[in-house]
Amino acid sequence: MTSTQMMTMAVDVRHLRLDLQGWPILRDVSFAVREGEYLAVVGPNGAGKTSLLRCINRVARGWRGAVNINGVSIAAFTQRELARHVAYVPQAGGRHSPFTVRETILMARYPHLTPFVSVNYRDLRFVEDALALTGTGSLADRAMHTLSGGERQKVMLAAALAQNARILLLDEPTTFLDPRHRDVFRRVLRTINREKGITVIEVTHDLNCAALDSHRILALRNGEIAFCGPPGQFMDNEVLSRLYERSFLFTEHPVTGQPMILPEEGDRI
Repeated sequence: MTSTQMMTMAVDVRHLRLDLQGWPILRDVSFAVREGEYLAVVGPNGAGKTSLLRCINRVARGWRGAVNINGVSIAAFTQRELARHVAYVPQAGGRHSPFTVRETILMARYPHLTPFVSVNYRDLRFVEDALALTGTGSLADRAMHTLSGGERQKVMLAAALAQNARILLLDEPTTFLDPRHRDVFRRVLRTINREKGITVIEVTHDLNCAALDSHRILALRNGEIAFCGPPGQFMDNEVLSRLYERSFLFTEHPVTGQPMILPEEGDRI
């Protein structure tokens, strides 16, 4: 990241609170993400990770506090305007669609279209670039409902890239991917972050990938920030045992030297 990127806050969250049916989901959460930064959001189930993304993307309603995108409150944006800044890849699920992959990705261009302007070469170029970058070109003419869960998730990433937003929110994007496709997916994320300067905020349960890919890790527990700092400080038994209420075994990554978590006897990967 350049010095200019380091000083520009792409996302600034202050005193964020969210209650659902009287139950506190997020409690006074404050943090900022620099332009071009890769932030991994981790924590136990029910910690509030998905709810945090839904607040930043203004999908969740009724929250209190402040969320600024590039210095502007999200309250000042229409949903279409917000979509020009922020793209969202939700958790993979059983989404059924009659549209083809190419049509699905093209629909992600909606923030840049108006009722009086038809799809043009620039829009089609974004679609083809997204297909190429995510390796989904061979799927372009297939209907979405014929794809596997992993294939659909790659298409959803392609759609987010075609949206041409500078901030990318991802909610456990590799859950249904096999090891080869997971590695391809993560390589795409690293490319768009490090070569294209896209700000990435990713919710994940894969602590090893979080440590390898991100610049910083934000850990939530019971709706509160339990840790926010560099991966090297996060991959520590004192930190992780407080977060997950168990101890971990570590080894060093053979290339980076980064501490990596090993499965303990009896664990199932």
